Amino acid sequence: MPPHLARLCPLVLALAGIGCEVKDATTDASPASTNSLQPAPAGNVDARGVGDSRPEPAVTPKTLTADPSIQTTSAVSDATGQTPPGVVDLVPVKYEEMLSRIAANKKAKLTLVDAWATWCGPCKENFPHVVEMHQKYADKGLAVVSLSLDDREEPNKVEEAKKFLRESKAVFTNFLLDEDFGAGIGFEKLKVSGIPAVFLYGPDGKEVRRYTVDDPDNQFTYDQVEQDVVALLAGKPVPQSPPGGVKVEVAKPSEK
Repeated sequence: MPPHLARLCPLVLALAGIGCEVKDATTDASPASTNSLQPAPAGNVDARGVGDSRPEPAVTPKTLTADPSIQTTSAVSDATGQTPPGVVDLVPVKYEEMLSRIAANKKAKLTLVDAWATWCGPCKENFPHVVEMHQKYADKGLAVVSLSLDDREEPNKVEEAKKFLRESKAVFTNFLLDEDFGAGIGFEKLKVSGIPAVFLYGPDGKEVRRYTVDDPDNQFTYDQVEQDVVALLAGKPVPQSPPGGVKVEVAKPSEK
């Protein structure tokens, strides 16, 4: 080998070694280190902190949950005359319409209608017993209806009735008898001369029992009404007329 080529050989070998090391450094770079320099795509992030390409799920109305504690009075009695749970409302009805709604409620084995008014002290005094019967027997087939005989022509009385029902937690069907009380038609429809009065209707909507204060010698108590309700729900017979007992104070239209 010529002397001048011999002197160049170590230099060539040194340069070749450097080139090999650079090549090895670049080819040994791991995919992980390369990916770590790149931003994760928008979307979900998995447990490793690595983003995927799936888009975020869209929020739709179905994913929103309504607060069940919020009740509105916009939803009143439905076609069967039943008020939605948790709502206290006062719905005006004619007497015949009330009877048709009672008959339309096929879920009820027995319907109790309590006739009352804000001007009737005994009615308000006994009203908690009506609320209690709803609480105790609604799941056994009893439908409770309060029937206000307050005059529809007196808005302040109607508002007073609504307030009383809300305070009493009367979360069942509440009707306002939409008849002319000035001419006594409302009491004529019910065939009573005073209140309180209670009426029981069978599943066919027909009256099966009534409790009035018209006969001073044959009064009723709300305890007796409850006893008969229990018997009728169980399919047992009840006496033809209420037995004597503690008399219920009578309130008549002329005492308003």
